[in-house]
Parts: sequence; structure tokens; C-alpha cells
Amino acid sequence: MARKDLLDIASLHREEIEFLLDQSTSFKKLFTRSVKKIPALEGKSVLMLFYEASTRTHSSFEVAAKRLSAEVTNFNVDHSSITKGESVRETIETLQAMRTDYIVVRHSHSGLPGMIARQTTAAVINAGDGAHEHPTQALLDAFTIKEKFPDPRGKKVLIIGDILHSRVARSTSTLLQKLGVEVAYLGPGSLVPKYVPASIPRFTDYEAAMAWGPDVVYLLRVQLERQDVQFFPSVREYHRVYGITTARLAEIRDRGLYIMHPGPVNRGVELCDAVMDYERSLITNQVENGISVRMAVLDWLTPGGDFPKQEAYAAQPRAGSPVIMP
Repeated sequence: MARKDLLDIASLHREEIEFLLDQSTSFKKLFTRSVKKIPALEGKSVLMLFYEASTRTHSSFEVAAKRLSAEVTNFNVDHSSITKGESVRETIETLQAMRTDYIVVRHSHSGLPGMIARQTTAAVINAGDGAHEHPTQALLDAFTIKEKFPDPRGKKVLIIGDILHSRVARSTSTLLQKLGVEVAYLGPGSLVPKYVPASIPRFTDYEAAMAWGPDVVYLLRVQLERQDVQFFPSVREYHRVYGITTARLAEIRDRGLYIMHPGPVNRGVELCDAVMDYERSLITNQVENGISVRMAVLDWLTPGGDFPKQEAYAAQPRAGSPVIMP
């Protein structure tokens, strides 16, 4: 099924997810076998519209686009008319006049990529919007897990940390469940939403969560910049109660569990330094897989035309209305 935009995970069918993961495998094989560039998007243009700072996501999309032979333009928000009071709609009208084919959007307001998608014929990709969604992160997470578990059905992933403010938790848990993976949340009561889908167990105690029997432990970054109040006493206390300490890493190693983290890592908060050298840490794999997954997404979407609307996303609040997990 053709799509113009990738705005969320909720509206994707399992067949579409499987297709993107299969394509990601093909693209990864290409650039790991010395084929660094293919002409799939030759003559096309990709606009990077990042209202929030990002290193991993931004650079991953840029590399992916260039490997598909697309032209990449970085829109510098700090030096644009936005700083003079120009609205997002006015900005998009200006950018639309440039006839760009793809727009990769990252913004602190939930729903803004969807608003942009409704105003342009360009294919719009949500690279993270507020506490709402981060679909390509979810896809690369699933791709990374499938590399270790080709049939992930029945596997268990424990997501630990700041669930409340995490667009990664929202998107990744939704996608993994569509693939038949069991998901559970662990974190301070103040950072795990009271209302979560009945299919997702909610833990506030580390030992109880580990007794659930996860195959993968997924640490979320503690997003201090999104917290307008103090949700826990201190980062030291958070690390002691919910982080992967040296002692907990030894237990994880004995049980043969995998560790994931979307980055950037707050060392000494979510995990101890030794995790970075742990043989079953998939953090580096996630970074590498982001390129092939985003190549697959760019290659899949088709700018312009009359494509089915993503109804699940369209029902979400517009920009300026924060979305709370879940």
C-alpha cells in the first residue's frame, strides 16, 4: 500500500512493518558490502526541518538520503524567519515553493508533523514530535531485535525509565506488540503513566520486573529537559533504584539478556559505564541500523498524489496540544 507520509506507528499495518524491516535488511546488506550509494532517489530533494536539536536522528537521515543519491538541504531554524515571528504554516508555504520532495520534521509540539503533511505535497516523515511518536526509532529498534530473534513473537522487552515523557516508549511498544512481542514498563510511579494498555504490565519494582522474564532490557534516557517538576529525588537515587548498576549488569550477563538504549546515554543515570562494553549491548547496533531503516522509509514513501490518510494520527491533537503517554 502506497503512502505519502510516515507520521506514526499506530496506523501502520503489520504487512507494511514487515515490508520495511525486510527492505532495511536489503539496504544494510548493500552498504555493508561496499555499495555506499545507489540512485534510488536521484534527482529528489530531502529537507531536514529540525526545530529540536538532534545528532543521531539528524545525521542518520542525512546519511540515508545521500546514500540514496538525494539532495539534502538543512533548514537552519535559528537563522530563519521563524525567529522573527513567522508561523510554521508560512514557513511551509515558503518551503513548498522550493518543490522539495521529502520533509523530515522534528518538533517539540505533538501533532505538528501531521499538520505539515496536510499542507504540502512533499512526503513528510515524523522524526519525533513532543511526547507523541518517533516512528523510525521504533522501526530501527524492531529491526535490531529481529537481527537477534528472527521470529520475535513471544519474546519479552522490558522498557525502563521515563515512560511518561517518552515518544520512543510509545512508538516502540506499539510496534513490538504488532509483531507479537510482549512489552512491560518499569519506572518510578511518577514516570510510568497510570493508564496504559491492559496488555502492558506496569512495574515500579526492579526485582519484580526482572521476575517477569525479559529477553531484552531497554533503557530510556531520563529526559530532564521535558520535566517541569522533579519526578525523583536525585539522579544518583534513580541510578540506584532503576539504573543498570555494576551488580545488575553481572546478573544481566548471567541471564544472557540484551541491552538497548535509544541514546544519547546519561552515564551513571540509566546505566553504568561497563554496559558500553557488554557483549550483548545492542546500542551501537541501533545507531548503525538507523541508516538502513531510514533508507527503507525514504525509498518506500511517494511524494504527492492522493494516498489514504493515516486516520489514527489524524485523530491526534494538533500542534500545541501535548500528548501524554499513552
